[in-house]
Amino acid sequence: MSKPLSVYLCGFMGCGKSHIGRQLAAALGRRFIDLDRYIVNAEGMTIPEIFDKYGEPHFRKLEAKYIRELSGGRIVATGGGALINDETAKFAGESGLSVYINTAFEVCYKRIKGDTNRPLVMNNTPEQLEELYSKRAVIYRRNAVCMVNGNTRDTVITEEIVKLVRYHEGL
Repeated sequence: MSKPLSVYLCGFMGCGKSHIGRQLAAALGRRFIDLDRYIVNAEGMTIPEIFDKYGEPHFRKLEAKYIRELSGGRIVATGGGALINDETAKFAGESGLSVYINTAFEVCYKRIKGDTNRPLVMNNTPEQLEELYSKRAVIYRRNAVCMVNGNTRDTVITEEIVKLVRYHEGL
């Protein structure tokens, strides 16, 4: 039997990466890691604090650094911007399976509006966020190995990703 792949879930803020990630980890009997929480714990600062003190480019470097620590069969919910970095996306694709959860902007926005722990949400209008969503969707499609429809029930999304993982692991 081959070594279990790490699964890197990507997509826009609010697409369901963490929720689906926990379900996926339970279904596959693997450990779940939320990359944003991992960074907060490792750095001892909240994401807004990191953005305020060091800026977004520094935060993206932290994502790139820590995602490399999380291989080895784990289920990783990446931050919304983690896999827009081509180098990080390349690493995820080579060390595991990167899956884009393609969820409609309206659904994502409903989930994230007013979330004070998301600097990009607090510092942008809904129109600016939708523009960011559109730009990132192109990059997610390019950088992910697989894509699933995020506009359906969470159990359906999880089952689809389980099938993808088993296929890619040759099970």
